[in-house]
Amino acid sequence: MAEGKHIHWIGAGLASGPGLVALAAKLGNVTVWDMADTRAKMLQSQVPGDKTLDIGTLDLSDDVSVRAFKERINTGDVIVSMLPAALHVVVAEIALEAGTHLVTSSYVDAPMAALDAQAKAKGLAFVNEVGLDPGIDHLFAHVLIGAAREADVLGKGHEIDFVSHCGGVPAEKTDFTYKFSWTPFGVLKALTNPARCIENGAEKVTDKVWHAVSELDVGGETFEVYPNRNSIPYIEEYGLDGEENLQTFVRGTLRLAGWKDAWADIFTEVETADISSLKALSEQLSRDHSYAEGEKDRVVLYVALNARDKDGQDIWSASLALDEVGSGWQTAMARTVSFTVAEAVKAVLRGTFAPGVHAALTESGEAKHWLRGLKDAGLNIRAENIKL
Repeated sequence: MAEGKHIHWIGAGLASGPGLVALAAKLGNVTVWDMADTRAKMLQSQVPGDKTLDIGTLDLSDDVSVRAFKERINTGDVIVSMLPAALHVVVAEIALEAGTHLVTSSYVDAPMAALDAQAKAKGLAFVNEVGLDPGIDHLFAHVLIGAAREADVLGKGHEIDFVSHCGGVPAEKTDFTYKFSWTPFGVLKALTNPARCIENGAEKVTDKVWHAVSELDVGGETFEVYPNRNSIPYIEEYGLDGEENLQTFVRGTLRLAGWKDAWADIFTEVETADISSLKALSEQLSRDHSYAEGEKDRVVLYVALNARDKDGQDIWSASLALDEVGSGWQTAMARTVSFTVAEAVKAVLRGTFAPGVHAALTESGEAKHWLRGLKDAGLNIRAENIKL
């Protein structure tokens, strides 16, 4: 662990608390930066023992505030951006200028990817996709595929099925089957995106994802799942591009049983809605179906790989599942996202990542190390036919 390096965690919002507090309790040398200090002070009060959590004020739209922030960061420090995804590249530019590493939980977009050469030139690791989804799903995938390679079932022409489904749902089921922690607009907009995956050995494109809902059993409970955006690039990223008989490959969204029926009227509206109409619908759903203060949420993630011989007989299968419930400042979503971010920060301080822009990690042994850290943090991870 890099001695004397400081962690600058930007954003004290709903997804930050548990991992931020855990880092401060374990390492010290942590400052949380936000535009207001009310929530930061609440999190500060949760840090136990003799460790402290410092608080700083940062407004990226204010030059004076940004200048004061830059004066507090030093070469080799780690900046964590828990801001909206569009602002990560703004923080990344500051990190380049200051010579600091960067961690975000968001997908690598084109502006972030474009900083790869500059990060490499300065010896900096810019680590992304280290939340829940993306994040823990990547860890599960690489551990499973590593185990399949050790079992010598890949590269043999076997039929391979890979599925990865994740969702945040209410801990207590409602007639609507869903509740919102943030604005519903993002969920509604995602429903308008076509999805690509591999089904029955061929690429399948679904224009309206609610037409592709299927059932999935996880730990004896039935959920509804559907493909999410474009799964195809992850075939290569997960190392399955050499599988000539890849029958199923899908990264998807998980919902409680009954979701498709409960949302039938929503789908009808979304199908013809423009942006203005989606925003109006979002506001209505926020009023009707948001979490109440202290209400419990739940996160379920399931990733599995199965191999069959030419006769269709199962020859190897394994899965990893996460099922987490929380509330207050330690919601299930906050715990799963921020504890993984904290593991990424510790990995950066250990020197795990080479300089450059990264989408999580790809090495199975390191992924297991992170998962053991998440289990130690209290996350409920269940493994079948896998040793962590």
